[in-house]
Amino acid sequence: MGALRLPFLTSLSAAVPRRFPLRRPLYIANFSAQSSAVEKEVIASGESSPKPKLQQDKDRVITPRSQDFNAWYLDIIANAELADYGPVRGTMVIRPYGYAIWEAIQDYLNVKFKETGHSNMYFPQFIPYSFIEKEASHVEGFSPELAVVTIGGGKELEEKLVVRPTSETIVNHMFTQWIHSYRDLPLMINQWANVTRWEMRTKPFVRTLEFLWQEGHTAHATPEEAEKEALQMIDIYTKFAYEQAAIPVIVGRKSKVETFAGASKTYTIEAMMGDRKALQAGTSHNLGQNFSRAFGTQFMDENGQRQHVWQTSWAISTRFVGGIIMTHGDDNGLMLPPKLAPVQVIVVPIWKKENEKEAVFKAASSVKETLSSAGIKVKIDDSEQRTPGWKFNFWEMKGVPLRIEIGPRDVSSGSVVISRRDIPGKQGKAFGISMDSSTLLAYVKGKLDEVQSSLLERAISFRDSHIVDVSSYNELKEAIAQGKWARGPWSASDEEELKVKEETGATIRCFPLDQPACAKKCLMTGNSADEVAIFAKSY
Repeated sequence: MGALRLPFLTSLSAAVPRRFPLRRPLYIANFSAQSSAVEKEVIASGESSPKPKLQQDKDRVITPRSQDFNAWYLDIIANAELADYGPVRGTMVIRPYGYAIWEAIQDYLNVKFKETGHSNMYFPQFIPYSFIEKEASHVEGFSPELAVVTIGGGKELEEKLVVRPTSETIVNHMFTQWIHSYRDLPLMINQWANVTRWEMRTKPFVRTLEFLWQEGHTAHATPEEAEKEALQMIDIYTKFAYEQAAIPVIVGRKSKVETFAGASKTYTIEAMMGDRKALQAGTSHNLGQNFSRAFGTQFMDENGQRQHVWQTSWAISTRFVGGIIMTHGDDNGLMLPPKLAPVQVIVVPIWKKENEKEAVFKAASSVKETLSSAGIKVKIDDSEQRTPGWKFNFWEMKGVPLRIEIGPRDVSSGSVVISRRDIPGKQGKAFGISMDSSTLLAYVKGKLDEVQSSLLERAISFRDSHIVDVSSYNELKEAIAQGKWARGPWSASDEEELKVKEETGATIRCFPLDQPACAKKCLMTGNSADEVAIFAKSY
């Protein structure tokens, strides 16, 4: 692959035209047009072109999901202020509200990683090109996506540098210097970092040139320890998806064709999005000794023999934010699971006369204090430039799980009105909830739990209703043509797996770890099959 010559930082900043005003209208139905190149890229990918539609605040518009899922998705990201396009094609700027969701993901996983014995650290993002070349399948798999630096400080570099696409190579380089004896094992680390992959077809959060993630790397003395570690980490991701994100993933093993470049086994969690496409939401790789042999990462065992270490790597990224949007969102905007919502409760004070304002604000502040002291993420929208109706729609679009309304009558009765984001209209509204601290707190906590459970149950029902069991290739093709997932026995060759992809656009998402016990015949060949596989179109 020809090296990509990256300009110096000074010339890069000078080359970027300042086309955006410092302040733009708040609501934009689709992402602001980044450039004609972005529009051409989206059109080339077969997806709807983002048409800039500047709206008045009162006319905020989100394209219906059923009409155009991609346009709906971009509208949500723009209107909910999650992200915007960066000036370089395929990059995005994550805005505070979107980053807060990522922080909630980090907060949960950081605790789990440390509970299981991993320590955070950091590796450089520039990697010698020779490192990438050391593991044959790794360089073959990543070469089309590499960003390569050939000039630094105004001079041609003696060796090209790769901007980190993943860190297995540089990790092994360092592990080789740190690991000498079985006493140094297991070595278990994680880093929160950015990576660069030169994607040709991009989609905000789901697939961008640069994205944020965590990547864990471990080294072990035995293959059994490495396999146990790989399974442990995919289990942590699975629990996170179910319990925090309310996304019912299917956990399984990737086929040989879909296995991570350089891994012996790849475990995955696959999630069904609102358009019934699959999203690979997290992966855990048993690397075997592929990288340790390439880099000579060895240790002296208890018998004085030199052995290559057994390794794993595992990652989850900002792609999960996109998964949350596409799993739970509706035509009114985001619908965030309470455990990951930056704001769990929004309090909207309502008054008409100036002499009502002070009492209403005092009651709103009291409610906020009650909830925030219990660890609930609550915010008061006390802005006076917008009407209560505007605020209702705005925070609904932002996906806040609960809304508390307080007006003069509520102050007089010592009660509030509480609305659920997941149940629209009067059905999701409760009147006369006491402002008494213990009563209010218990009610809000209970409703947040109900919303969390409701989102998961709804997603499970949607997923299960769109998975079809198939026993022949014709049935598989029919299921995929209907936009469903196909589940059926599989023992065919890699070539036949690629044929399915070529003819249907679907890939094997995984061989679920939870397998049926009955005897099976391959849907493609009719031969005996030990496992069922799930096929679907994916992001």
